Amino acid sequence: MPRDGLTVPDPALRRPFGRTGLAVTPICVGTSPLASMPGLYGYEVGEERARATVEAVFDGPFNFLDTSNNYGGGSAERRIGAVVRQRGGVPGGFVLATKVDADPDTGDFSGDRVRRSAEESLERLGVDRVPLLYLHDPEFHITFEEAMAPGGAVEALVALRDAGVAGHIGVAGGPIGLLRDFVATDVFDAVISHNRWTLVNREADPLLDEARDRGVAFVNGAPYGGGMLVKGPDAQPRYAYRDTAEPVREAVRAMRRACDEHSVPLAAAALQFSLRDPRVASTIVGVSEPERIEETLRLATLPIPRALWDELDRHLPSPAAWLD
Repeated sequence: MPRDGLTVPDPALRRPFGRTGLAVTPICVGTSPLASMPGLYGYEVGEERARATVEAVFDGPFNFLDTSNNYGGGSAERRIGAVVRQRGGVPGGFVLATKVDADPDTGDFSGDRVRRSAEESLERLGVDRVPLLYLHDPEFHITFEEAMAPGGAVEALVALRDAGVAGHIGVAGGPIGLLRDFVATDVFDAVISHNRWTLVNREADPLLDEARDRGVAFVNGAPYGGGMLVKGPDAQPRYAYRDTAEPVREAVRAMRRACDEHSVPLAAAALQFSLRDPRVASTIVGVSEPERIEETLRLATLPIPRALWDELDRHLPSPAAWLD
């Protein structure tokens, strides 16, 4: 990864989003915590707090908001939509992205389901189109071949774009090999990978290269690995909400000690690792309260010495540590 220079890009300065013509801030606000999913995050987020957070996002320094049809059974979109309606629309220049999801009851991810998912999202959000619409987590429901088949999910997503329902389309998921297959089709304008381009996991590196070479915007999700790279592995031993091997936890302990020696929060290093990479168009940071906007800005702009970056790289665990 390039380490030239010590200056982190201004987190409020808009940059080109691949070949789309959109301009987004390097930080994208993620909204899955606003759906209030205590089983996943360990805390609840009430309606009033969620709406206040969306208000703070719309009034804040970042112009990119990410949500999905299935966050909390649609509650994230409904809460965003309540603020959109109250304001009379999405603020000018703001990029609102959502995702089409499989049917939560049947697992259906056909072309028909993609169309229904988009309709549900638009109704909840109170808009008639979105600048960006992703195919979300196809790996749990369909194969690449099924997604790309005539009449399938991708064909339906393309049709939504051609009809003006979505300005641009993307794919969001986990397995890097699958995402590389989707990117190689040249159908998609953007790709989201989560938990696989962080201080402690560099699995997505080839995907970043391929996305850049094809003009596909790469969006990095979960730079904190679900909390381990904020709280440390003893307070949060799970990475990406899954049990993690001891070599990974020990690597994060070593990284945290290195950060402490330089008086740098582990979270700041984790966030700036993503922000510093010129291949990353934007980094998704989930928020659950208005104060998190200012806190994220602080972490994004805190000075980090070059020596610390070199030390963190030395503590990177072996790729074998991630094998089940």
